[in-house]
Amino acid sequence: MIEFNGVTKSFGPKHVLRGVDLTIPRGTSMVVIGGSGTGKSVLLKCVLGLIKPDGGSITVEGGEGHDRDAFLARFGMLFQGGALFDSLPVWQNVAFRLLRGALARPRDEAKAIAVEKLRRVGLSPDVADLFPAELSGGMQKRVGLARAICAEPEIIFFDEPTTGLDPIMAGVINELVREIVTEMGATAMTITHDMTSVRAIADNVAMLHDGKIRWTGPVSEMDASGDPYLDQFIHGRAEGPIAAVR
Repeated sequence: MIEFNGVTKSFGPKHVLRGVDLTIPRGTSMVVIGGSGTGKSVLLKCVLGLIKPDGGSITVEGGEGHDRDAFLARFGMLFQGGALFDSLPVWQNVAFRLLRGALARPRDEAKAIAVEKLRRVGLSPDVADLFPAELSGGMQKRVGLARAICAEPEIIFFDEPTTGLDPIMAGVINELVREIVTEMGATAMTITHDMTSVRAIADNVAMLHDGKIRWTGPVSEMDASGDPYLDQFIHGRAEGPIAAVR
């Protein structure tokens, strides 16, 4: 579904991506892991078209994706900080894409869809008319997830889905992500350093280190990979080939 071939990106003298090669099969959940500052977010921004790679290619279903609007209509995104619009009630946040542009629906229909998506993530209809400031962090994350799936996307991107949540709510979000991706048959790409999320939502794992994919394979093979970089990261060891930033 998504393929990275030799993707490079630098910011001045800082080489962030040094030739990333990665394939994400259709209908699977790929989780990209790696330490802070290793380029996970840059990789995600490249596939979204927010940043233009210096070299290499990113293809979606074998195409370069020159029609950006057509590509954007196919994906959903759960942002790290929720990124809800404070001035809009919850249902308008969820139905944002259904109220404008090529996907526009009548207002009543858009609200009904939003309420149904809120129900899918465990929120009652009365939440629809509240504003984001009236919600807890966990509820805001669920609203963000409802928005990500509102237009029935083929591809869903998750940026650190459990950041800022307590362990119980993080577990709830992980279960929701896994269930929804499976139900929709969507292709998912998640970036995270939360190993609990990795084990809960991944079919396949890729470790990004020093601008390249260090290891990739099924999550079931992760613990026995034999790769010293991956082994140090997943077990959180201070000693190993990955130098801690001090």
